[in-house]
Amino acid sequence: MKRTKTLIALLLIVVLFVVALYYLWQKNQEDPVTYSTESPTEETIVVKTVATGSIVPKEEVLIKPNISGVVDEVYVEAGEYVEQGDLIAQIRVIPNVSNLTSAKNSISSNQTSLQTAEINFNTQKAIYDRQKALFDKGVISANDFDQVNNTFLQAKQQVEQARINVTQARQNYDIIKTGTTSGLGNIAQTQVRATVSGMVLDVPVKAGNQVIEANNFNEGTSIASLADVTKMIFEGKVDESEVGKIKEGLPLEITVGAIEDDKFDAVLDYIAPKGVEENGAIQFEIKGTLKKMDSTFIRAGLSANASIILEKAEKVLAIKEALVQYDDETKKPYVEVQIGEQKFERRDLELGIGDGIFVEVKSGITKDDKIKVWNPVQGVEKFAKQ
Repeated sequence: MKRTKTLIALLLIVVLFVVALYYLWQKNQEDPVTYSTESPTEETIVVKTVATGSIVPKEEVLIKPNISGVVDEVYVEAGEYVEQGDLIAQIRVIPNVSNLTSAKNSISSNQTSLQTAEINFNTQKAIYDRQKALFDKGVISANDFDQVNNTFLQAKQQVEQARINVTQARQNYDIIKTGTTSGLGNIAQTQVRATVSGMVLDVPVKAGNQVIEANNFNEGTSIASLADVTKMIFEGKVDESEVGKIKEGLPLEITVGAIEDDKFDAVLDYIAPKGVEENGAIQFEIKGTLKKMDSTFIRAGLSANASIILEKAEKVLAIKEALVQYDDETKKPYVEVQIGEQKFERRDLELGIGDGIFVEVKSGITKDDKIKVWNPVQGVEKFAKQ
């Protein structure tokens, strides 16, 4: 029995010895770990955040009629340039029966007042003529004649005012009935004219459409929208996580999806003080004025992206962020610089801004140093080959 146990123990020892020899042999067959290196480069590093939005005119003016009616004719189309005062459309008035009747009654009432004033005037004129003859002969005093003269002048003024009221009532009647009257010329309310110079962006009405005048109770119907397309702005929104990083005056780089390989410079000049919830996130509106666009024409409403440049370092010494290591205790950044064949030494760094790929190096290394690639990319490639 003892002999059997001794044989089993010896056999186990032999097996363990063979396994250990095989393991050491396998380790000797593996290639030694070698590290590649990379050199610092000169880079322009830009730290930015992106906002989505669209290109719109800085000022868009809506042209609305001063009287309700039906569009008789439209004289412009979208895309045309117009000058201030150019005719946009002609309105045909459809009179309101109640207002028309009221205006007609006003004419009758003012005509009656005029007739009464003329009768009174004729009476006062006859009295004035008699009293003047007596005054000329010295029969009545100057004081008595002055009273008669004043009464006569008042009667004359009443006639003149009554005639003005009749004229105004007739003009009001004409305006209610036709939208215009004699003497208005180019300021006739039926003529809708451009209030500013610019491009016609949209004409939402056609001949035959009914329109409503703009007043204190109604915004009115828009006949056309005009804008100066040489003055465009970017309107977009940024998330609440980014709004704290931006401020007014920062430069923008605008890219328009419909215009390939072209960027437009702008300046951030507005950040909304209040956010709006959209899809569960708080968004803040921003606006940026585009600088001179030369000959490029950007259509209003095109979608665009704005890169808000937070920081920028031009032509600085930089390395890939993946090469940087951090001390476990001090958390300070460092790299390992090659000093011989697969020999490296630690160099502490002072870093500047980074864009997620490259990071600025202010001190610690030179452009001639070779930096150890310490990350596990090589191991991944080796595993892939196996």
